[in-house]
Amino acid sequence: MHIKFMELVFAGLLLVATAAQAALPIQHWRMDNGVRVIFIENHDLPLLDVSVEFPAGDSRDDKSSPGLASMTHHLLTLGAGGMTEEEISRRMADIGASLGGSFDQDRAGLRLRTLSGERERGQALEIMAKSLQFPAFPEAVLAREKTRSIAELKEAKTQPDFIAGRLFNSMIYGTHPYALSSMVEPESIAALRREDLVGFYRAHYRADEAVVAVIGDVTPAQAREIAAQLTAALPRAEGELQSLPVVAMSMGETRKIAHPATQSHILIGQPGMTRTDPDYFPLYVGNYILGGGGFASRLIEEVRQKRGLVYSVYSYFLPLQQSGPFQIGLQTKREQAEEALVVVRKTLRDFIAKGPTEDELKKARQNIVGGFPLRLDSNKKILDYLAVIGFYRLPLSYLDDFSGNVEKVTVAQIRDAFTRRIQPDNMATVVVGADEAK
Repeated sequence: MHIKFMELVFAGLLLVATAAQAALPIQHWRMDNGVRVIFIENHDLPLLDVSVEFPAGDSRDDKSSPGLASMTHHLLTLGAGGMTEEEISRRMADIGASLGGSFDQDRAGLRLRTLSGERERGQALEIMAKSLQFPAFPEAVLAREKTRSIAELKEAKTQPDFIAGRLFNSMIYGTHPYALSSMVEPESIAALRREDLVGFYRAHYRADEAVVAVIGDVTPAQAREIAAQLTAALPRAEGELQSLPVVAMSMGETRKIAHPATQSHILIGQPGMTRTDPDYFPLYVGNYILGGGGFASRLIEEVRQKRGLVYSVYSYFLPLQQSGPFQIGLQTKREQAEEALVVVRKTLRDFIAKGPTEDELKKARQNIVGGFPLRLDSNKKILDYLAVIGFYRLPLSYLDDFSGNVEKVTVAQIRDAFTRRIQPDNMATVVVGADEAK
């Protein structure tokens, strides 16, 4: 069964890669209970991919209980609807299906992949529906997972990359909810109670905020039945869900943390852009040239190729509901850290002041547009985009328009967007692995 399933998946990659060249026939509707559904019908293979997501990421934590959103999401599939976690795992393995999760600052939810035959689909959707609508949050499982999470966190807090990432996040977001993930401590995990998880679930896994994405071997009528089955018993709304506040610009602060690591781990950045940002494409394409395009990027050219200061250096924007981070990251020898910082900052300032060259922009557009079909070469990848389109309420033509929007970006637009949006003097800088703490 497993081999046959994998053969079908491989064949599906080829078929969907071809299909991705054409417009994607996305359907969308809203159910009576407020659930938003986004669907692509694809009968090329007997597969079904489904996701259900909610605004229940770690930005929805309370300051008094950081880690609650993550633990609530983690326990959804560890006992539900009268099934133990062992039963859930065994029944999913019996039909060759997989049930996993998605979780970040904004979103939390479950994702399912199954064969679309009546038996496999029916059993997989039954388990997913119970996990979403009747999570048990067993006391014994919670106690075990708290112990495991505390041990993992204590271990992570010794690692320079974790220390740098956590401090960087807290520096650029300050008191904003996007900084709450940096506040999770062993003590806050230990304090979580089952009733806390139940309360968070009822407040945030609500029907009117749910987004169901479906792609695969089902008809529109069957997709409607699936969406109804997965959401009919979700908690009902109790007032409006509070919007996340706008992110304030970070202060230009540098923190150096002593650590015995042989290399310095360096992060530089600030809040960047939202998912619906009007500067999205100029910033996206511009960042590809600056530090997102691997060996084709300026940062690699200046920091690695010309000076040999690092093995890798990168930059990226992570667009979220509010401004996600713009981050530059690198590792270098401790004694080279200051020199590398000077080069990175000069490269960034030059890019903001002068923008890319026409030749750099031409190559970037070619690489991004040429590689775009590979980002849609499986149902699972397309499902990721459907979930994003549904959650952030992007246009249904987003994928069809993507390459055209990249082609339209000009040097002047990139220079203008970076000049207005990226402020080197206000960036947070973290160096973990410095010689002395400052």
